[in-house]
Amino acid sequence: GSGGFRKRKHDNFPHGQKKEEKENVNPSSPLMTSFKSFQLELDTRHDKYERLVKLSRDITIESKRTIFLLHRFTSAPNGEEILDESEVKLDAVRRKIKQVAQELIGEDMYQFHRAISPGLQEYVEAASFQYFIKTRSLISVEEINKQLIFTAEDREETTNTSSNSQDKQPHTWSLKVTPVDYLLGVADLTGELMRLCISSVGNGDIDTPFELSQFLRQIYDGFTFIGNTGPYEVSKKLYTLKQSLAKVENACYTLKVRGSEIPKHMLADVFSSKTELIDQEEGL
Repeated sequence: GSGGFRKRKHDNFPHGQKKEEKENVNPSSPLMTSFKSFQLELDTRHDKYERLVKLSRDITIESKRTIFLLHRFTSAPNGEEILDESEVKLDAVRRKIKQVAQELIGEDMYQFHRAISPGLQEYVEAASFQYFIKTRSLISVEEINKQLIFTAEDREETTNTSSNSQDKQPHTWSLKVTPVDYLLGVADLTGELMRLCISSVGNGDIDTPFELSQFLRQIYDGFTFIGNTGPYEVSKKLYTLKQSLAKVENACYTLKVRGSEIPKHMLADVFSSKTELIDQEEGL
């Protein structure tokens, strides 16, 4: 009838004829050989993509642990030991990034960028957080890329003479952080600096919030120059950056106006309660 389904064209052929056509396919024909090579290439690419996703997840986890460790710097009596331990953790993260660089040898990095981008952003956040604690300044993308150049000597043929060993050239792997990943990592850094501000006040450090406020203003000014002309992810992070700056400025305002009225051990509780109120008003 008119309301029924239209019969598809290939349904007009008998099923027996379809089966005979499949049996008559020559698996060694040039066409089938080409498709098998395409299948092997796609499977290899998908397997590499999954390995990179797992490595990126490991990089993210280890970088977060480094950030959690660095937050103990303000309250720990042995700050140098915390920095040394964080350097060991970052070295372990760089070894994971070295595996990523080895996977991408001979490949276009941008074809696998979505797989490794979250891990690189988290590493930039951890490395820049450690750099700020040490130097009170922002690490550059060039400095980060210098840390991601890896060399390894060729261990084969170790029984050769010293003259032959001098001719060996060390293998070199490198991975460059893209400008977008760097900007997204710096934007996430502002949230960690806001938490550092609150914890510093709780430990009786009154000078750090004012330093952080000035530093965050400079970062915010830099992001406003980009505006909506940059990538979508960067403009989306700008709102969170603005909220972190507002919370730090609110802490500085409270210290300046009511710092003498509130005991130092209660300042962190006051800031935390005000932060919760701000988040509720903004619907966060």
